[in-house]
Amino acid sequence: MGHTLKWGAPPPKRPYLRILQLLLLAGLFCFSLGIIQVTKTVREIAILSCEYNISTDELTSVRIYWQKDREMVLAVMSGKVQVWPKYENRTFTDITNNLSIVILALRLSDNGTYTCVIQKSERGSFRLEHLTSVMLLVRANFPVPTIAEVGNPSLNIKRINCSTSGGFPEPHLSWLENGTEVNAINTTVFQDPETELYTISSELDFNMTNNHSFVCLVKYGDLTVSQTFKWQIQPKLDDSPTNQSPLLTIIITVSLIGTFVIAAVIWQRLQACRPAPRRRERSNEGNMEMEWLSSNSRGSAKASG
Repeated sequence: MGHTLKWGAPPPKRPYLRILQLLLLAGLFCFSLGIIQVTKTVREIAILSCEYNISTDELTSVRIYWQKDREMVLAVMSGKVQVWPKYENRTFTDITNNLSIVILALRLSDNGTYTCVIQKSERGSFRLEHLTSVMLLVRANFPVPTIAEVGNPSLNIKRINCSTSGGFPEPHLSWLENGTEVNAINTTVFQDPETELYTISSELDFNMTNNHSFVCLVKYGDLTVSQTFKWQIQPKLDDSPTNQSPLLTIIITVSLIGTFVIAAVIWQRLQACRPAPRRRERSNEGNMEMEWLSSNSRGSAKASG
């Protein structure tokens, strides 16, 4: 048989399991006054305030219950703290800060509305003293995608890959060129069963003979992240200045060498041609000298005779 928690009546032995009435009352209360919202991202720390202050001495006379939706999170009774298994080792209460609870290493499953119930002892029974709710929104934002070249499946075809991970909710990836979606290949979506976070990856093939500017767009919920990849046509080898320079150098070098060789040949021919007239002149001079000597000798012979 179940127990019903009644205002002003002694609580059952396990009151934290039977306070659904308080939760219903909390829902009506928060609907009329508005719920405080706390937005955090996965793995961050959330501090949820009960908006109620008591002294340390009063802990023995109050009961504090923190619940998420219909699940127990934490209870403080007679000054002793009890944490439920799902939040154990990562959740504690801060008595000095408005009876707040602190949740470490947030998970996506921590999303929800948390209700703080304060019961105070009065004349041997516990009555409702305070009630407040806080809505915790846990987000997991995808980082900017990365784009990498992954090879050439065929001649003049380049393949690129776009991927990102660690986000929530389930993402959708598309490739755009000039605002128009282009066909992608090998698109995969994976969700980690433990963290519930998603990883998405997609590939795209394109013709390398044209210029391209692709946008990898990832949508998740009402948010988006994107990355741009640009491809410029590579210049042909024959038209490349870097390839023309060696050929031009060779032509210039050959021309210079040819010029030097021709100049050397001409110079040698000139040198070979110049001595011949000199030898003839010398031989003529020798003949003239010999004739002069012979004529002198004849003259001397006549004179002696």
